[in-house]
Amino acid sequence: MNKTLERLKSRGFFQQCTDVEKLSLLMDQGPIVFYEGCDPTGPSLHIGHMAPYFAMRHLVEAGHKAIVLIGGGTARIGDPSGKTTMRKMLSYEQLDENAASIARQINRFFAALPHNAAAAITYENNKTWLANLNYIDFLREIGSHFSVNRMLSFESYKMRLESDAGLSFIEFNYQLLQSYDFYQLYKRYGCRLQIGGNDQWGNITAGADLIRRLEWGGESASADGASAEAATVFGLTFPLVTTADGKKMGKTEKGAVFLDPNITAPYDFFQYWRNVQDADVRRFLLMFTFLPLEECDALVAPDKNPNQAKERLAWEVTALIHGADEADKALSGARASFGGAGGDKAAMPSVRLARSKFETGYNIVDLFCDARLCATKSEARRMVQQGGACVGSQGAFTAVTDVAATVGADKLDEEGELTLRAGKKRFCRVASMSDV
Repeated sequence: MNKTLERLKSRGFFQQCTDVEKLSLLMDQGPIVFYEGCDPTGPSLHIGHMAPYFAMRHLVEAGHKAIVLIGGGTARIGDPSGKTTMRKMLSYEQLDENAASIARQINRFFAALPHNAAAAITYENNKTWLANLNYIDFLREIGSHFSVNRMLSFESYKMRLESDAGLSFIEFNYQLLQSYDFYQLYKRYGCRLQIGGNDQWGNITAGADLIRRLEWGGESASADGASAEAATVFGLTFPLVTTADGKKMGKTEKGAVFLDPNITAPYDFFQYWRNVQDADVRRFLLMFTFLPLEECDALVAPDKNPNQAKERLAWEVTALIHGADEADKALSGARASFGGAGGDKAAMPSVRLARSKFETGYNIVDLFCDARLCATKSEARRMVQQGGACVGSQGAFTAVTDVAATVGADKLDEEGELTLRAGKKRFCRVASMSDV
């Protein structure tokens, strides 16, 4: 197997390939052009979206040329893959704003690459060729190459057909459009490979088949084998990333872990990785960092403290997404939260609340709501009753289990502060203010 493909496989980016032997030979001959697409259905990517871009970076570092495709056109329909209901339709203006925001996030992720490698990345938006398609011509030229029976055999369509929501006709067209993307990139850039999560296998193979049909299976095809060989394109997928307990990657009790710091603060982003399960640490080090294999294995060796490996994982991923300075701040804040050496309380999530409320006795339910550790009072009451609401400082916490309990000014330290802990992993530094 080609060395780059071996590299992807060793780091967890390999599940299915349309023809691994031929792809390996092609990559041995020199750089290839490949692409991965993402629909701008929201203003920010979340960490679950990032696996393909980590794989892309490995390929680019190995000398191959990447196309980052933003699905400004396909997002007008919505991919039914992995969805039990139809996606919410967004305005074209909102999709354009989302596309610009996502492109900036991806560009920042690749900014650390050497200039010659970064120059090997091209950005495209499929709105360019999809927005003004003539529907009748598209059906004649492209739709005629698709078998409905075969399309219905793909898992993404089967799941929706068996669901209560069913599959809308507009979503049924999605595979044709994504396949057409592959064809357009093949014609425009000589793109030979599409990569993505395994839920995209049906769409990817459909695109590869469309190119073969249009390039050497139709009336204009050459009779010699050279044209067929030139039109050979490939698909490569990797496993959908889940945690050891089977949950979707990047999902927390507070929602998805987004790249946008205004949605998910760098501290919370860091804490997500710091708190992964022991069983996930090695796999996530391999997939979401660029540390050498040997170093990843050394970090999770049986004689090592798993928390040190988690801390390193959290720092590496946060630095890649938010920069080293933010990673340092998050690390310092996390150490302060747990009372560890080298911590800086200033780096913790914080809130300012009126000192007068502590003077009169701050109800524990109100306190956790005002500190934004609980979204509602009912949620705060449950946390208190279940023993998850803790008050303290310097890593020493006391659980409060009475919903009528109050926190007085005597709990504030010399600086007029205290720390709240919700559950085992979420913290907030509370600063009392004389005038709020």
